[in-house]
Formats: sequence, C-alpha cells, structure tokens
Amino acid sequence: MTTLVHGSDTLTRDALTVLQPGFVGTTAPDWLLRRIGEGLSSVGLFGRNIVTPEQLTALTAQLRAERDDVLVAIDEEGGDVTRLEVKQGSSFPGNYALGSVDDVELTRAVARELGRRLAQCGVDLNWAPSADVNSNAENPVIGVRSFGPDPDLVARHTVAYVDGLQGVGVAACTKHFPGHGDTNVDSHDALPRIDVDLATLHARELVPFRAAVAAGTKAVMSAHILLSALDPHRPATLSPQILTGLLRQELGFEGLIVTDGMEMQAVSATYGIERGSVLAIAAGADAICVGGGLCDEDTVLRLRDALVAAVRTGELPEERLADAAARVRALAAWTQAHRARGAGSVPGAAVQEGTAPGADIGLVAARRALKVTRGERPYAPVTSAPYVASFTPVANFAVGDETPWGIAAELERLLPGTETGSYDETTADTALAAAGERRVVAVVRDLHRHPWMIRALDGLLAARPDTVVVEMGLNEAEPRGALHIATHGAARVCGRAAAEAVVGTGA
Repeated sequence: MTTLVHGSDTLTRDALTVLQPGFVGTTAPDWLLRRIGEGLSSVGLFGRNIVTPEQLTALTAQLRAERDDVLVAIDEEGGDVTRLEVKQGSSFPGNYALGSVDDVELTRAVARELGRRLAQCGVDLNWAPSADVNSNAENPVIGVRSFGPDPDLVARHTVAYVDGLQGVGVAACTKHFPGHGDTNVDSHDALPRIDVDLATLHARELVPFRAAVAAGTKAVMSAHILLSALDPHRPATLSPQILTGLLRQELGFEGLIVTDGMEMQAVSATYGIERGSVLAIAAGADAICVGGGLCDEDTVLRLRDALVAAVRTGELPEERLADAAARVRALAAWTQAHRARGAGSVPGAAVQEGTAPGADIGLVAARRALKVTRGERPYAPVTSAPYVASFTPVANFAVGDETPWGIAAELERLLPGTETGSYDETTADTALAAAGERRVVAVVRDLHRHPWMIRALDGLLAARPDTVVVEMGLNEAEPRGALHIATHGAARVCGRAAAEAVVGTGA
C-alpha cells in the first residue's frame, strides 16, 4: 500500500484540483463556489451556461471572485461546434473550411480573433483545436471538425491555430489524441476501434500532434478510442502506453493532459466514471473532463472520493495524483499571468489585406472557403424569394441540435419572403410539393453518408433542374444542381457566404 506523504486535506484538495466539471445555469451555483474554495481548480462551460458575452463575463468574474486562478474551460471550436454562439451559429468557419483554403495565416488570424473574444469574456482554456486527420469520410463525429484528410495540412493548420489562441493568452487543448479521424463510431455512443499498424499511425494520426507539441500547445485532450497497435486492451484515455509512453516520453509533451468527457459511453458504459477517472489519472492524464451530461455536485464528490480512495488503497500512486494537480496549477498560473497583462484585450490582428483589426475575419474566411460549381446550363441567380429545403441528418453529440444551421435566415435577409422546410428520412419526398412554384435551394449536410438524402435530392433535381444545391458538410459527393455550393461547414458565416453566392453577389 502507498504510504501517504501528505495529509488528508492535501490529498482531497489534489483530487478536486484534477477535476474539470460542468454545471447547470448561467450563474455559478453555491455548491460549485464552495468546491472552488476547497480546491477545485477548473470549471468547464457548455452552451447551457452562456446567453450573451456580458453574461458570460459576469459568470467568469463570479468564479474568480472565489479563486482568482481558477481555469475556465470551454469547447469552442468555431464552425459547427460552438458554445459562445450556440443559439445563433458561429461567427467563425470551422477547421474544414480553413483547411480547404489552406492559408495558415488566415487560420492563425481566425484563431486569434476567436481567442481574443474568449479572453475578453474571462475564458482561458479552449478544448480546441481538433488535430484529427479525417481519413475516413464515413466518420460520424469528426468530419468538418478536422482540417482535412492530409496529415501535413492538418499539422500546419493545427500549429497556426495553437499560435493564434495562445498568442492572446488562451491555452489551446489539441485533441483528440492520438487521433479520432479513422473511425466510423462516435465515442459518445460506443468505443471506436482503429486497427492499423504502427507505421500508419506515425505517418498519419500522430503527425499533427507531434507538430502541436513542438509548437508548445499547453494542453492535449485524449480520445476514448482503442488503437490495437498501441494498446489492445484499454482506450487511449486509460492507457499508460499511450498517455505516458507515447505522449509524454516519445513525443516529449510536458503540458496538461485532459481527458475527453468521462461520461461518454466509450468509457462510462464499460468502466464507469469513477473507475475510469482513477485509471485515467494512473495512466498519465492530469485533468478529468466531466459535465457535458453529468453536471451536479454529486458527480464531483463521487469522482473526488474515488481518487482519494484509490490513493489510500494503493491503486493510484499519490505522487501521480500530486503531479497531475501540479500540472493543472501550472497551467492556471500561466493563464493568470496572461490575464494580468491584459492579453485578451489585444486586437485580433490579422496579417492579410482585408483582415485587419475591425474587419469581419470570420466572414472573410467563410467567403474564401466557398467552392462554387456551375451546372451545364448558364446559371440564373435567384432573384425572388425561394423555397429552402433543408435535408437534416441527426446531429452528433459534439455539435448538438440546439445550434441553427443552413442558409434560410441569410437568404431571408437578402430576399424577404423566403420560405423554408426541414426534412428527415421520413419526410424528404414531400419537399417538392411544399416548394410549389418557387425556385428551390436544397441544403444538405454530408450528402455522401446518407442514401435517403441522395435519393430525395436526385428526385428533386429531376423535377426541378434549376435547383441550387448547398453542401454544408464534407464535400465528398459529386456536384449536383444548377449551382453547387460547398461551404465546408455549417457555421452561420458559411450560410451567409453561400446565400451571397445563390443571389449572385458572392463567389
């Protein structure tokens, strides 16, 4: 049994320090403030916690009134995954759009402006960017969250994104180590498995993470995926071979290792969150992310007590827990120093013409990311209010179903009277009748992954060949329609850029 070096108060404080819990509400509940006073060092924010920038700023100030060095984390990738603008849609295109442009200075400028907005609201740890190489086009959870399928492209844009965020004092958390791109299972639902050899992993999945470590990313988030060539028994989050052997020792990463959400089924359904958290810290993780689903005081106390009990029984070395807590405090000190210098107030400086401070860098990037393909016939721009038929797949958990997407709202701004309908697999064949005599704009998302969507769209195009098609997911299917617009993501600004192209004022 491990001999305790520290007293129980220190042990309990360390156990609280390594937790990154969420909570419900737009102000901090009393239980959360009380636990911060007892040693809790990190808090995770989700869309449910945010209404306006002013409210978010007040919330982070409330947290820091209890403890000035508390880490406030958020899952703000921009693009399809936004918490800052969960009810409106993001002002920034996501990784796939930026990767399609392939201008690292643009990526750096977007990340810098996003980081500046986070810092101004008091957020100092962003669970982004995704450095996954999306080598599997059937991937249901990464997709447009990746910069693309090429490891070198993903690496250079990951580095630019890390530079942009950290240049304004927001710590980047590069994810999902060692790479979630070659999966066809969402780890929110089950345990994905990747069965490729070590040579492939090193030449593909690990390339962006090596680059991010070399660039100084402050944090790395682990993935709940089983990579049989590295550890055939445990997912990466719980694997000493992967977190300590590969990430720490081989890649030389010295920063904070954060787990993906421990309530995700890939871990919780097999190990349970208490057992999973103990195994993760023992494997080399430093911070336990929980709160996307489980977000109450009882969860925090259960995890705290599980870690303390594991130390007392000798299952978890006390030195490992103390080291993890020290890494959390070190990152908190780095962010606190940046806040003291007012790093977040630095304008979102951009280095390209048309993206100087004051310009809408997100819209600039979204317009550049458009790929417009014209059909065989001359294209006649839509000049009167159209009918927008949005074919809507089931959203994955990371994206959520709260955030609006599409181009109807932006077309309504340009063409008042625009009507819209949303269709799923059971209703897709009714879109044509609903459109009546109006010009049709069909909006799809990952068309290549949904046979029902392909059938519905092909039937629509056969009857109405002047239909405009807007693809807001992966651009893997052959272009269709009188005009085919690939936005490379479903952020609000991508919808605006597409609407401009539909009416002939854009690309």
